[in-house]
This record gives sequence, structure tokens and C-alpha cells, in this order.
Amino acid sequence: MPQTAEPVVAPDLERSDQTQDRDALDPGYLVVCWNDPVNLMVYVTHVFQVVFGWNRPKAEHHMLQVHRQGKSVLSRETLERAEFYVHQLQKYGLQATMERDPA
Repeated sequence: MPQTAEPVVAPDLERSDQTQDRDALDPGYLVVCWNDPVNLMVYVTHVFQVVFGWNRPKAEHHMLQVHRQGKSVLSRETLERAEFYVHQLQKYGLQATMERDPA
């Protein structure tokens, strides 16, 4: 009678079902709007409402930060989304940049 081979059992691999938060994977980029002497405050508020879909009080809050402090961090996004917002703001004539989130 032929001998049967004993099956080889692979070691039990430990699998983690935990997923990391998106923010933990991508450090994120800040969308920053800078003060300029050209655009009116009402116009800047309007642009924030159009680009980000914000309500008037939130848009006015960020507009006043830009006006009083010289800049306002508008959003923390992935690289692609931050580029999109910066281009949208620049299209409306605002001075906007993005920078890597140091946190």
C-alpha cells in the first residue's frame, strides 16, 4: 500500500482588520488665503461661499481673519484636493497657496 504524504500546514499569520485613518496616511496640505489690497471684503466672502459651499457666517469669519491677520487657513486636504481649491481661489483673483501640514 502506498504511503500518503502528511499535509504541510502553513503557520498561522496574524491579520489586522484595523484600518488607519486617512489623515494618518497622508500628512495633509493646508489651503491658505492671503490678504491683498485689491479685493473687497464682500467679494472675498462671496468667493469663499462659492468655492467651499460655506454659509455666510463661516465665510465672513475667514474673510475677517484674512483682513485682520493677513492670512487664514481655509482647509486641510489631500494634495490633489488642496491644489484644486488653490486653483479655484486663484481663478477668482485671490492670493492663495498651499503648504504641507506640519502636524
